Amino acid sequence: MLTVSVQAGGQSTRMGEDKALKPFLGRPLIERVIERLKPIADEIIVTTNRPEDYSFLEYRLVPDLKPGRGALGGLYTALASATGDMVAVVACDMPFASPKLFEAAARLMVEEEADVVIAESAEGMEPLHALYRREACVPAIEAAIAADQWKVIAWFPQVKVRVLGPEEIQDTDPSGLCFWNLNTPEEFVEAERRAKSSK
Repeated sequence: MLTVSVQAGGQSTRMGEDKALKPFLGRPLIERVIERLKPIADEIIVTTNRPEDYSFLEYRLVPDLKPGRGALGGLYTALASATGDMVAVVACDMPFASPKLFEAAARLMVEEEADVVIAESAEGMEPLHALYRREACVPAIEAAIAADQWKVIAWFPQVKVRVLGPEEIQDTDPSGLCFWNLNTPEEFVEAERRAKSSK
């Protein structure tokens, strides 16, 4: 069973408003992200500390289980709250999130018995567009939080991580846009332009 967890916990400081709720091609950006991944999901959850702002979504809304622990706490919340053992975690501001990449990751997770399948892009590891096996990852993250670690991937040495290389990413995401997260109004405009031209 595959759970898709959309992380809507960021501060959106550079945008000046909540990115997830900002209109993208006429509707909240988070709706586009969910719609892209809905076909592969057995369950969809949204992690947010402002559930009242997301009540229009017909999905389970989960507040932080470890408040004040930043992105690592958000990841813990996503995995601990999921029903499925495979959890696809994606940020709410990724309009080109790739269902194909997650499907490929799920196959690898089974074939290679991995606990995390994560891409390494030019920007580094992409923990907010990655697949996690809940059973192995939740205790490892709990231990990292207990040890006062903050890096989202601080606990990776405790589990079996399968890193996707450039060619594997290219195979599932030829556009190269799946890890693009929107931080500024200018990026929103450019992303909308690209989304229209790719239809």
